[in-house]
Amino acid sequence: MRRWFILATGLTAQATTSSFLYGLPFLIPALQTDHGLTLTKASLLISAPLLGLLGALIAWGAAADRFGERNVMAIGLALTGVLVLVSLALPGFVLFGVGLLLAGACSASVNAASGRVVLGWFSARERGLAMGIRQTAQPLGVGIAAATLPPIAAHFGFATAVALPAVLCLLSAVLVWFVVVDPPRPERTVSAAASPYTGPVGWTLVRLHTASAMLVVPQFVSATFAVTYLVSSRGWTPVAAGQLVAVVQLAGAAGRILAGVWSDRVASRMRPMRLIAVFALVTMVLWAVGDALDSWLAVAALVATLVVSVTDNGLAFTATAELAGPFWAGRALGVQNTGQNVTAMVAAPLFSTLIMAFGYPVALLVAAVFPAAGTVLTPVAGESAARVDAVEVEVRP
Repeated sequence: MRRWFILATGLTAQATTSSFLYGLPFLIPALQTDHGLTLTKASLLISAPLLGLLGALIAWGAAADRFGERNVMAIGLALTGVLVLVSLALPGFVLFGVGLLLAGACSASVNAASGRVVLGWFSARERGLAMGIRQTAQPLGVGIAAATLPPIAAHFGFATAVALPAVLCLLSAVLVWFVVVDPPRPERTVSAAASPYTGPVGWTLVRLHTASAMLVVPQFVSATFAVTYLVSSRGWTPVAAGQLVAVVQLAGAAGRILAGVWSDRVASRMRPMRLIAVFALVTMVLWAVGDALDSWLAVAALVATLVVSVTDNGLAFTATAELAGPFWAGRALGVQNTGQNVTAMVAAPLFSTLIMAFGYPVALLVAAVFPAAGTVLTPVAGESAARVDAVEVEVRP
């Protein structure tokens, strides 16, 4: 029973930092109207936490490997909350942005450690389900931010709205400290503590990280441009488009859990991940074709892409930790997360340029190349070989 409380705490911690990292864009209108910032300056400011996150993921993963998940999560959450509150007291938006960058770097502690602690407490037969549940944290955090930050900013000001995620981070730090217990680890040996990237699973991990980065493209292209596409190309109102995307986010969160259960049932993370890559490829192509034909197929395919493209995240994280082993899981998850976030940051400006230059059908067909590459790169055979090696080690006298 304890492991489920730890899962719930890890989910809460991740949702809390997500409300900070991905919720600040909801405050761009307040920055423009209340503080006179241009859209470019406001966008740069709210991007600062994500830049900090990217620079610190691997380092926090290494800290979790060495010092344990509970300490890393609690300290990182506390520092995030304190730095955000301190940033609000600093003069000028440059110093405020620096404070947000440092807070984002501290929030990276939760990304690797919360996944690591969940995987440590659940057996291989339950890890897919557990990680699928944990991976719903981001849409939950974004939902919390979307529901709370704009009205708070409207009634009490920008600073009060930013303070809410900071306070939630501090409360989550206390919750982690009293609930989370580091999972038991096997005895550290020279071979177990060696880098998995130099061992027999090294190429499998590299292919897994690359395939995951490829599959981020349809996820972020669809999420970034869904509302804009429905309004500009299909004639929807912004409110109706936003409502559809919000509902689909819930379906995507459920899809992550179902994908995890699926991987537990078939005793493989990579086989479901490869099929999801195929589905993402198909839905992107259908979206492009539907738009070119000015058909209802475009909206149906967009909805399918929004759901399908997010379901592989938990599978990739689970497989990364399993392949890396208990002494390198944190660092491997940091590498995994870094690759995905870098790809996500590049995808939005790249495909906005393609859309403006060539239109949606061409841009979407280019985006479809990435899940096609993910289909080829997903290391199904490498995962199977690693599982066989693990069994041989367990039964070897």
